[in-house]
Amino acid sequence: MGARVDRTEFSDAERELFQHRLHQCLDALRRVLARPGFGIGEATLGAEVELYLIDARGRPCPRNLEVLAAVRDPQFTQELCRFNLEYNLTPVPAAGRPFTQMERQLCSALEHVNRVAAGLGARVIPVGILPTLRRTDFGPSAMTPVARYQAMSRELLRVRGERFSIHINGAEPVALDSHDVTIEGANTSMQVHLRVAPADFARTFNAVQLVTPLVLAVSCNSPLLFGRRLWQETRVPLFKLAVDGRNRDSRALHLPPRVDFGTGWVRAGVHELFAAAVHLHEPVLPICTRENPLRRLRSGKLPELRELRLHQGTLWPWNRPVYDTSAGGHLRIELRALPAGPSAADMVANAAFTIGLASALRDRIDELLPSVPFPIAARNFYRAAQHGHEARLWWPAADGRLEERGACELAESLLPLAARGLALLGVTRTESRLHLGTMRARLAARTSGAAWQLRQLARLQPRLGRTRALTNLVDGYARLALQNKPVHLWPDIE
Repeated sequence: MGARVDRTEFSDAERELFQHRLHQCLDALRRVLARPGFGIGEATLGAEVELYLIDARGRPCPRNLEVLAAVRDPQFTQELCRFNLEYNLTPVPAAGRPFTQMERQLCSALEHVNRVAAGLGARVIPVGILPTLRRTDFGPSAMTPVARYQAMSRELLRVRGERFSIHINGAEPVALDSHDVTIEGANTSMQVHLRVAPADFARTFNAVQLVTPLVLAVSCNSPLLFGRRLWQETRVPLFKLAVDGRNRDSRALHLPPRVDFGTGWVRAGVHELFAAAVHLHEPVLPICTRENPLRRLRSGKLPELRELRLHQGTLWPWNRPVYDTSAGGHLRIELRALPAGPSAADMVANAAFTIGLASALRDRIDELLPSVPFPIAARNFYRAAQHGHEARLWWPAADGRLEERGACELAESLLPLAARGLALLGVTRTESRLHLGTMRARLAARTSGAAWQLRQLARLQPRLGRTRALTNLVDGYARLALQNKPVHLWPDIE
């Protein structure tokens, strides 16, 4: 977030000053990026995983602050809703065996937090959207009592000028209005961070954007909201609508929402993404610090750019640029589209496939993009979220022309390319075979977390009814997730 938020109301003068500071930060960022040597260093991988707390009935358990107090681990933090936690992994070098290291961290963290949570009558479950959620689980009382969340909810509603309207189609459509943003807490994800050299940023970011729809299609894990069957990855429309701060005029102009796939391919570098964030989105947390970034630059120091980072923290594009002053200063791409769960093995397989494909395509991306108009990539993304394994996506063929292909068939054909991309990063052959092997087996079984959940619901509902079927589904899911077997190996539950 870049700054501590300790209040929920702001004046027009504060908003005006914050806008001025944002433009100062953009100017300073341009100068930082021009510095020889800035951001040069080994590629690294990190991740954040959002989690649900559930009770013995498989329902949300709003005790995150109590669990955090008992865990006593700074790598665990609170999230928007009181039944959510987040675990921040320690970054690892991309070379060697990074995904195995990440998997071990995840397994150890999940085992530890579950052991602690059990003493408070809770369990932890990594799932994109908890199937047993009810509409009554949201509202002001569901929000973690932290000023940042309260201020953001209040300000987004002020900018929008009306209630948040959520309408999601599907087999069993959902329609509701909300006076706050707590329903966004229904979404949990695994956010992967890839450190990128400034000179490589545009090509790498575009490659990540190109491959994100494909990986999402074969990794969906959010098919249910309030027990209703919607999209294979319902997080995508729900997140977009739950924090859509645009007013009617902004929507009429087709300005982008705060959760979006993007507005176009990156042409030059990271600066244009930060500039677009400043020019296209009204600030909702206008908190200024004492830092003058240009003066700090003149003194030879690296500016924190706290206002810019704070503003960027109130936007949630599915792939997001990150400026960080740690490790001498560097840039990262935050990949936000992948869901949490089903298992640690599944999550790191998703990450390996994404990173491998993006790495392999980075140096060819300028040749590929002329045949892929950005609206086609965005359409791929929403098709992937809606249809999962059954999605048909547009992809450049060998002759440069676009062709429409099934997601699973396309993913299977690109596994060797992902392996080459991981090798370019220095990932060992054993590591690559292990985690891409998980993806290969999942594709062969045509299984994802979403497919498994829907299959269990279809099996259990005729005998148990919808409510008990969902309870059994969540109980079985929670047990199987902690065994860390990939979802294509999960049995049916009773």
